[in-house]
Amino acid sequence: MSIADTIRERLAAAGDPDRAAGQQAYMRSAMRFRGVRLPDVRTIAKHALPDRPEPEALLNAATDLWDDAAYREERYAALAIIAHRRLRGDRRVVPLIEHMVRSGRWWDITDDAAHRVRDLLDAAPGETARLIRGWSVDDDLWMRRLAIISQLGRRDRTDAVLLADVLEPNLGDSDVFIRKAVGWALRDYARAAPDWVRSYVDAHELSPLSRREALRHL
Repeated sequence: MSIADTIRERLAAAGDPDRAAGQQAYMRSAMRFRGVRLPDVRTIAKHALPDRPEPEALLNAATDLWDDAAYREERYAALAIIAHRRLRGDRRVVPLIEHMVRSGRWWDITDDAAHRVRDLLDAAPGETARLIRGWSVDDDLWMRRLAIISQLGRRDRTDAVLLADVLEPNLGDSDVFIRKAVGWALRDYARAAPDWVRSYVDAHELSPLSRREALRHL
């Protein structure tokens, strides 16, 4: 049995139909849920993998789970697989991240995938920064959100120039998911550089939502 089929089987066994209905309603998802909690999805995915999986096998399993998903947890499992240490910072994951965000088209997918972009920044900052700058002006709002939140959690390792560059083309966007992302990115960086964030907010015209989020802890 393939890795993907093993995960599907275990997700089915762990499902809770009562929880599934609530999950689907909360996520406004057209795709059904099994009713498996996210931490349990990640555990199931982890335990289905061999001890030292080859990166290509991980990419294949994640792609299989994603493309043939009948339940949203299968997509969450695909995201868990690309978080594996054997793929951390591996450039080969980029096309799959893009595919997931462009086809997933919702905040839960985009926000999870952003962690993998952060890994790529740590491994290859120059090359990844060029990618992120390109995404920040993409026609797809989810790719723009991905660019904006790609440095969450980097704290004092945040590339402030890159952050400013990806925020700039999105400050006037009226979409709530972009406005929230702008504020979130600034609020997160404020933990490491509060003066930089205050100066940025003072110098730029932000939406009320972005400004409120940016200054929440300042």
